[in-house]
Amino acid sequence: MTRTRFPGFVWGILIYNFLTVAWGAFVRASFSGDGCGINWPLCDGQFIPTNASAARWIEFSHRASAGFVLVLVAAMAVWAFRAFPKGHQARPWSIASLGFTCSEALIGAWLVKYKLVAHNESAYRAVAMTTHLINTFLLLAALTITLASATRDKPFRLRGQGAVPWAVGFGLLLVILLGITGALSALGHMLRPVDNVLASAIIPGAHYLNRLQPLHPLIATSVGLYIVLLGGLLIHLRPSEEVRNRVQWTVILYALQFSFGLLNIALSAPVWMQLVHLVLADALWVSLILTAVSALREGVPSLDTVEREQIESAPRPRGKELVSHYVKLTKPRVISLLLFTTLAAMFAAQPGWPGGWLLLAVAVAGYMSAGAANAINMVIDRDIDATMKRTAKRPTVTLEISPANALVFGFALAIGSFILFWAAANLLAAMLSLAGLVFYVIVYTLVLKRRTWQNIVIGGAAGCFPPLVGWAAVRNELSPLALVLFAIVFVWTPVHFWALALLIKDDYAKAGIPMLPVVKGVRTTVIQITLYAAFTMIVSVLPLVQGEASWLYMGSIVLLNAFLLARCIGLIRTTDRPHAVSLYKFSMLYLALLFLMVAADRAMIWHPIARTDRGSISELPRGMTGPLASPEGQARMARADGSTL
Repeated sequence: MTRTRFPGFVWGILIYNFLTVAWGAFVRASFSGDGCGINWPLCDGQFIPTNASAARWIEFSHRASAGFVLVLVAAMAVWAFRAFPKGHQARPWSIASLGFTCSEALIGAWLVKYKLVAHNESAYRAVAMTTHLINTFLLLAALTITLASATRDKPFRLRGQGAVPWAVGFGLLLVILLGITGALSALGHMLRPVDNVLASAIIPGAHYLNRLQPLHPLIATSVGLYIVLLGGLLIHLRPSEEVRNRVQWTVILYALQFSFGLLNIALSAPVWMQLVHLVLADALWVSLILTAVSALREGVPSLDTVEREQIESAPRPRGKELVSHYVKLTKPRVISLLLFTTLAAMFAAQPGWPGGWLLLAVAVAGYMSAGAANAINMVIDRDIDATMKRTAKRPTVTLEISPANALVFGFALAIGSFILFWAAANLLAAMLSLAGLVFYVIVYTLVLKRRTWQNIVIGGAAGCFPPLVGWAAVRNELSPLALVLFAIVFVWTPVHFWALALLIKDDYAKAGIPMLPVVKGVRTTVIQITLYAAFTMIVSVLPLVQGEASWLYMGSIVLLNAFLLARCIGLIRTTDRPHAVSLYKFSMLYLALLFLMVAADRAMIWHPIARTDRGSISELPRGMTGPLASPEGQARMARADGSTL
């Protein structure tokens, strides 16, 4: 038996497994899981059923095809031991594949023996399905690692790989979680079909399968964001062509799977689309395993690990000093304004008092998310930070915190933030916060920052997510006003950042970062600042156009825009450091006051709505329009402040 044909044989087993899994899903979708009764491995007491019904033939064919997997995997294990030397990774992983194939059969027997098939909708069936899916993923993982080990002589390893194994491992765990929610969502669609998934999920006493269904799309989006984050970091930290190709295929497969998921929702999940969606999920899993093995293989270039001698010679802070360095990784000064816009948006969304515990949880989770983005950014930018006077003393540059530890810290903050947002607020807020983090790390830091002077225009959108997060944390939805707040921050960001860039343009030039003052010159930068200031003034008026703000906000924005225009004119007339500093500092005050006025306006004008003596809401102030003017909005207001309609 030759080694050269072995990978092709394993590929054949993988593809056959895909088909077997898809056929198993058809058995479920066609309610044929009890076609052979509770007999196993025989079909209703017969080795080969005769005069059988369609359901019996469907179930029997699945058992037969699954049994043939055991024959193929056993042959693969024998082949691996004969073709590869002792100690080769293909050997143990082929044995693992055989073990998971056997446990797959036993789980199938459990489903049949305890009647956890067909129309059974108990929680025990959900547990059994989850167990079955996890085992299937582990089987596919073992087969994939066997394949990867057979195609390369250098093994993969976990030790000495910095934070990458942890990041990859968590990504694999998330894909398993996504698969579980997808399986339960499909089961709910099969057993408890409804016309409106969202409406059915919030009915008091709704079945657990109906309550779980709306979570799957949001979880899928969140997992997709993590895969993009992981993929971008792997390409940067493991700069090899193989890793890049694997990541690209993983992202493509995820995009295809996500698209089919959306089509499933739009078309009410026809069986054939469920099968395609499931096969794509398995293909995504295999691709992610191959990506992980490629990134962790010996000899792959690494940028997140530092030679032991460098680390040992670096300062070793302990106690409070070490804590201080970890805090520096989060860039507290940068985060403060982001947090303010988040909390102000919460008051605007209520409007009124959102609740002390929710405010605290969102503040902590928001800080963690922004801090995670900043910590990961410091790992990526360690090379250019060392060349800039402003950043040369960052802990990742001085190695007071190693890049590997900083990366672990960043991922821990990101994961903790997501969990806290979900637990204290809702999944939508958690997903939006993660989206902002991914946008900052991938789009701004990795893609744009070192390539184009438009980096801050496009990449600055990362700083626009906090208002969306705050709004979603309170309302569990996004309104047109929330999107306007996003837009205000978007057009404001170039004004703020380019004013700063004028002050430190020499540092950017030294580091080779194509910021606007470096690439186009000071005069062009000042013109662009003024242009975006004009955009900011225009967009800042939109809450009034929407009917979502009143006289308090209008008076405030007139004054703020007048002061902003005056400082831009001053910078045009005299392009010097004092005028740039003045605009930079005022831009921060401008955004803070604008959001403060939005919150105050909606709290003072919208919250104390005219009431009757019985405490019910009568009507909104004259001229007010928007979501709160609708009966649904009034009901929300009543629930928020304890009154009744």
